[in-house]
Amino acid sequence: MSMTHKTMEDFARSCGVSRPTLSKFFDDPTSVKPATRKRIEEALRSSDYQPNLFARNLNRKRTRSIGIMVPTVADPFYSEMVSRIELRLRDEGYWPIVISSHGSRDLEVEATRTILSLKVSGALIAPLGLRSDRLTLEKLTQAIPVVYFDTYLEGETPFVGNNNAQSVSTIVDYLCRSGDAPVYFDIPHVNHNSPERLSSYVGAMQRLGYEPVVIGNTDDYTWDFERIGYEQTEKMLDNGGLPGKTILCNNDRLAFGVMAAAYARGLKVGRKGDCDLRVAAHDDHPLSRYTCPGLTTMAQDFAAMAGRSVETLLALMDEDEATVTAKVNLDATLVMRQSA
Repeated sequence: MSMTHKTMEDFARSCGVSRPTLSKFFDDPTSVKPATRKRIEEALRSSDYQPNLFARNLNRKRTRSIGIMVPTVADPFYSEMVSRIELRLRDEGYWPIVISSHGSRDLEVEATRTILSLKVSGALIAPLGLRSDRLTLEKLTQAIPVVYFDTYLEGETPFVGNNNAQSVSTIVDYLCRSGDAPVYFDIPHVNHNSPERLSSYVGAMQRLGYEPVVIGNTDDYTWDFERIGYEQTEKMLDNGGLPGKTILCNNDRLAFGVMAAAYARGLKVGRKGDCDLRVAAHDDHPLSRYTCPGLTTMAQDFAAMAGRSVETLLALMDEDEATVTAKVNLDATLVMRQSA
């Protein structure tokens, strides 16, 4: 039967060690003598005692926690990034605290203040972008080490993300070589990724001698990309059809909506001769390989983005700023599937 201990003092007495020694053990078991460590570990096995790590962290000037904030954890792109970052932080001995801003400026402000109040050692932030409260995030970057990932705000805060110039240029080259030149389906410019990808598309098309063609309503601020892809494709099909047989979507989620609308109208998506439409996109969203047909896309390097983000933050926390690169733009890889 397990022994019950309500406080750290109770448990320390039962172990026959001082409270500071026990606290030292919970911070780093290797920091106490082997005999003492063995005594504490044996006591833990026969007790139901669990230290209140949250309360202990709040009493420190610097905790072993790291804040992670993303626009939404419902998007599998951010879920994948958060999962990789969490595991990497745990390997480094830090406890991740994840907060979503749910695409809301007010909730991003609240989440930023919450991260600061938790006395975290640092934070990894994917800001909303255009809707972010810059002053609030600037206060956070002045108070603790911060690294932006996926998207950034202007300033000197380190950033790790995708090389949009390389990735969009690569897929435009491929689509032009393999069939009709692509029409670009844009999304609302919620952050810097959207205008960067648009600019790269225009530049690549002009370089290859084609006239850029851009579609999509970018005026309404929304993160509901599947819906706008479906509704806007449906509307264009009602009004005479799409302006080309190859559609390059700003991101995979938009492409999901485009492909669903095409299917609903009996259009066959794919790269074979009997297909009506080719669809390609960007990100390699975790569900992209499971669309029907599988979506041709540019695969962002999730592993490198998560790893470099954590490495950069740890360097900042160690005040090793000489090893920190202000902006890291990672190349993406073309993934050819059946849709284009």
